Amino acid sequence: MKMKNKARLICQVSAAAALVLAGNAMADEAFSSDSRWMTGDWGGERTKLIEQGIDIKMDYVGEVGGNLHGGFNDDKTARYADQFGLGAALDLEKLFGWDNTQAKIQLTNRNGENISNDRIGDPRAGTLSSSQEVFGRGHMVRLTQLWIQHQFFDNKLDIKAGYFGEGEDFNTFPCEFQNLAFCGSQVGNWATNIWYNWPVSQAAIRVKYNINDELYAQIGAYNQNTSQLEHGNGFKLSGSGTNGTVLPVELVWSPKVNSLPGEYRVGYYKSTSDAADVLKDDNGQDAATTGNPYRVHDSKHGYWFVAQQQLTSHNGDASRGLNIAANATFHDKDTNFIDNYQSLMFVYKGPFDARPKDDVGIGFARIHVNDDVKKNTELVNASNGVSDYDNPLFSPIRETEYNYEINYGVHVTNWLTVRPNLQYITHPGGVDEVDNALVAGLKIQSVF
Repeated sequence: MKMKNKARLICQVSAAAALVLAGNAMADEAFSSDSRWMTGDWGGERTKLIEQGIDIKMDYVGEVGGNLHGGFNDDKTARYADQFGLGAALDLEKLFGWDNTQAKIQLTNRNGENISNDRIGDPRAGTLSSSQEVFGRGHMVRLTQLWIQHQFFDNKLDIKAGYFGEGEDFNTFPCEFQNLAFCGSQVGNWATNIWYNWPVSQAAIRVKYNINDELYAQIGAYNQNTSQLEHGNGFKLSGSGTNGTVLPVELVWSPKVNSLPGEYRVGYYKSTSDAADVLKDDNGQDAATTGNPYRVHDSKHGYWFVAQQQLTSHNGDASRGLNIAANATFHDKDTNFIDNYQSLMFVYKGPFDARPKDDVGIGFARIHVNDDVKKNTELVNASNGVSDYDNPLFSPIRETEYNYEINYGVHVTNWLTVRPNLQYITHPGGVDEVDNALVAGLKIQSVF
């Protein structure tokens, strides 16, 4: 009798295990909602590749923006922009036995149009932020990442070298919104012509030292080369056209507050490239009045703060709850178009028990144009003899733009998130004459 019970128990356990395995197999099929990837596990081959040290990356981001009300041109339309990514993360210890060594290669391709350029903002001035953050840097394929990374001294020292952008490691920030003012590294959005965010890569090295489990410091050197922005130069690896070097330093603290994660960053950057003054000539006079060339400075600089903190959990589940984040950047008033920027965001992850992986977010941002830029524009208009905003020769006066966004992220599957959103832009482009604008957005993120 005992043998029969044991046999029955074994059969029941085997049947349950078979069901679990069958469920896992189903979860790994293409288009399964439980799969990590839309194309599935390729019959188990994808997991085998990861175990061998090759993690293939394929993803898509698409964004739609429609002008519902206001803006420079209130003729209603919608614009679409997207980005496709293809790459591979490599564990070189598994592949070649190189201890504590990783590498990555990533290609990106961007396409589409932006609602902000001519409908929300005055085309003579544009907008300061963008209602479709994925738009920009040309309709072309780019080499976005090509780097190798190694850890030394029991992972205390971490060195990364190759081709990549500053925002991968410095002033990093997630992208859970569609408006550019709330998405990714903000220094690159406002440090004019020196700090290139994704998808542009630069020859670079980054050195990080882990002081303890919660605190690290890092420094980097990035080749500053404006020719890499040009169409057709997405795979440029030579140093021709180099203007200088961007040198960022940063201190990052990642504490647990009430057992909930946080991250706090403070950093500084300096560019060694020459930079033109936004107002003065070599004699300290207003260049727009004297007609002399603008003074050239031998560098420009700025600094930033980033704070992210989970404030609550949801019924003891730390994967759900309220998160707060804040960004601030400050820039060289002699040479930079934007002199300061601030934002505040709230994201609640898992707001409903029936939708535990969804999230809802709200953000507020302020972008301020350098007062010297405003003065210079006024002087240019005066020298051209124009004062009427409606005159095509008039250069709009730009001061402060405010961006707001509320969104809801629908976790459709483990590989697909759809994020409808509403954005409100006050003084688009910082131009008071342009009507405040309401934009309807839709962001689609998928992993193939």
